Amino acid sequence: MIRFISSLRRALALLAIASLVSGCQSLFGPPVSGPRPSPQSGSTQPSPQTPTPQPSPAPTQPAPVPPTPSAPPKEFRLSAASGALVKQGRAQSLKGEFPAAIATLERALRIEPDNPLVWLELGQTHLSAKNPPQAESMARKAIALATGNAALQATGWRLVGDAYRARGRDLDATEAYQKANAASPR
Repeated sequence: MIRFISSLRRALALLAIASLVSGCQSLFGPPVSGPRPSPQSGSTQPSPQTPTPQPSPAPTQPAPVPPTPSAPPKEFRLSAASGALVKQGRAQSLKGEFPAAIATLERALRIEPDNPLVWLELGQTHLSAKNPPQAESMARKAIALATGNAALQATGWRLVGDAYRARGRDLDATEAYQKANAASPR
């Protein structure tokens, strides 16, 4: 069995080399003929073949690419389980139970780690809990995951702006709000 595999590898390697050599010949045209040195004497002998000049192929233009219709925005929805946890987390947040709300939303995040809706909810809860750096981090993760959905990206940039404003970084907040407006669907 080992011999068979070894000989199969050798055959595939030879086939690959042969393909490479024939591919090189097709790239560079037919072999050039003319005087070549004789292996015995070192003198030159005329080539037995006389090549006929080949016309050079006309340059081709690439085919025009038809414009693609704009794709509808990517939709994100919460599953039943994470939707229930987000609802519970919002209720806890409204009561001021921020550690419990964050823990509940993190459970939803374990169910749907690639859903920007959960990341935005968690970021908003961190902002309400007076933790703007964490809110900004959650919003940026949501922006990255919301590729294809301008409305969610705009919401994420607004949360980034709110987090900056909460830290007194008004210039950064203004820039984030401008990004939100630019991302917003019209």
